[in-house]
Amino acid sequence: MLCNRATRRHIAGFTLLEVLVALVIVAVALGACLRATGLLADSSAGMRERTLAQWSATNQLARMRLANTVPPPGLHRTPCGQGRIALTCEDTVVVLENPVFHLVVVSVYREGEGLETRVRLAQVATVLADTSNQAF
Repeated sequence: MLCNRATRRHIAGFTLLEVLVALVIVAVALGACLRATGLLADSSAGMRERTLAQWSATNQLARMRLANTVPPPGLHRTPCGQGRIALTCEDTVVVLENPVFHLVVVSVYREGEGLETRVRLAQVATVLADTSNQAF
């Protein structure tokens, strides 16, 4: 009879220690889920910013092609924001061995960042022909 009563008491519920261990496991699991969700949100915002920067660089090159003029050699900075993100396009123009062709590299940065701390979000390069410089 004693053995039967002890077995019933053990089956009746959980001890305080078992409940605390279960709560710790649930808390750790929820903490990991929250951390993963936060990292996913940060990654998504960064990807959006880099995508908009890539579009800005591509738009800058398209403007040059449509204007049918190549900027003079050197470094040129222009604002090229997309949506609510303020961006700066930095165009580097280099005359190639054949003076008709120019290498144009467009790099995009966040506006207002210092030269030492800025991070390039996107970069696009192409070769444009300066039709005004052709010798026939």
